[in-house]
Amino acid sequence: MNKALLIGNSITSSDMAVKFKKSDQKQMNKWLNGNKRYTCLFRATRDGCNATTFHTLCNSKGPTVTIIYNTNNSVYGGFTSVSWASTEGWRTDGQAFLFRLYQNGNWKPVQMPVMESSQSIYDNSGYGPTFGNNHDLSSFTSTVAWNGTYFDLDGYVSPGGAYSANGETSDSITSGSKQAKDIEVYLVEDIPGDAPLEEPWRKTSNWNKKYFEELKEKVERYKPLKELNVPQARVLLVGQVGAGKTSFFNTINSVFRGYITRQACSGNAEHSLTTVYRMYQIRNSVSGKPLNIRLHDTRGLEADQGMDAHGMCYLLDGNLPDRFQFNPSAPVTPDITGFVATPQFADKIHCVVFVIDGSTVDVMPEKVIEKMKGFQIHMNQRGIPQIVLLTKIDKVCKATSEDLSQVFFSPVVQEAVDRVSQILGLPRSNILPIKNYESEIELQDNVNILTLLTLQQILNSADDYMFNYLDQIEDGKLQQLNIRE
Repeated sequence: MNKALLIGNSITSSDMAVKFKKSDQKQMNKWLNGNKRYTCLFRATRDGCNATTFHTLCNSKGPTVTIIYNTNNSVYGGFTSVSWASTEGWRTDGQAFLFRLYQNGNWKPVQMPVMESSQSIYDNSGYGPTFGNNHDLSSFTSTVAWNGTYFDLDGYVSPGGAYSANGETSDSITSGSKQAKDIEVYLVEDIPGDAPLEEPWRKTSNWNKKYFEELKEKVERYKPLKELNVPQARVLLVGQVGAGKTSFFNTINSVFRGYITRQACSGNAEHSLTTVYRMYQIRNSVSGKPLNIRLHDTRGLEADQGMDAHGMCYLLDGNLPDRFQFNPSAPVTPDITGFVATPQFADKIHCVVFVIDGSTVDVMPEKVIEKMKGFQIHMNQRGIPQIVLLTKIDKVCKATSEDLSQVFFSPVVQEAVDRVSQILGLPRSNILPIKNYESEIELQDNVNILTLLTLQQILNSADDYMFNYLDQIEDGKLQQLNIRE
């Protein structure tokens, strides 16, 4: 069988997906309110579309989800928490529901909960999976032959009997086709919410001492594009109060100092502890020379005070001096002391890092999110790349807390990354989970490695911005007037 070709959230009409994809499983997990493992018990194209075979493979197994893939590129089915049997009678299941995932190849998930739980599923040795007293969803009876292209099912789809139609009809679910490319039944099992995946969702090299030294040396040797004569890549940290942006500087500083440092004031408070705009240097522990990266720390975002759009633009353009004192009640204007009227390219911000508390993603104040999105407009106008640090991941996932090297195996962290990607409209590759040094008094190898991995991605993004700037100069679209000689 050919595999379906996915484009975005749709399935091409040339073929249908015949497997339960991870994105579909995530939707099912939401409906089931938990992290589940799905094991295929029955597949019509593999095992034959035969009722006896279905019951042989699926009876007495536990909760299952049945999925039908039809020739009109619609995907629908039903879930039951009770085991299938061959008792020839109705079964009660208050947790059962019908669903649709795709309609004509387009992602249109809808759930149709059971209303008459005493007639949730129908067990009969001569029937395939059957839901509802009105045959709200019945797949097939006896044996249905494969004609080389599809199974011509003899079942029904008629929601509104034992299951709520939820505004749907037979046609809106099936798109008018009873011809199935495949039918699958999956065993549904509970697994711990932070149980590690078998394969990482983001691959890295093996975490060991050698890898740490390679990453550290790479960052120490980093230099911005020599054609632009920029001495340091400038990175602006922006984030909600308490998310850990100042702690991120302290963590990087600790990695290169060789011991836990607390150079920048950080902690937990109702309002931002950062009241002064700082341009922090990171120094090599041996030579004491600053690295070719500078972190700019600004006041924490709050719902009703803090940096506004005008102030952000001044930061991005390099107008504000180091140690500028923020005044939450007064906007930033060109009249402030030390205002840089004609900043050079080397003074501008080359990459913005949003810092978000991973343990509070779902309860972030809407006004803070709106501020971030408002700032993004000005960053995008300038072509400045944006990275997100997802902090406090040790509080998000127990497995990660016990072993930080498991961070890219954690489905919980992956889900948080996906959520932030949706909120800010950034690619998932731009969302970087991180753990800052907070309560530790000694360095930890895994914290150091994750910190350096994150810093490397930030530097790569800054380089992307500089390459784009250089391309514009070489194309004659910009004059090389504001580059430091």
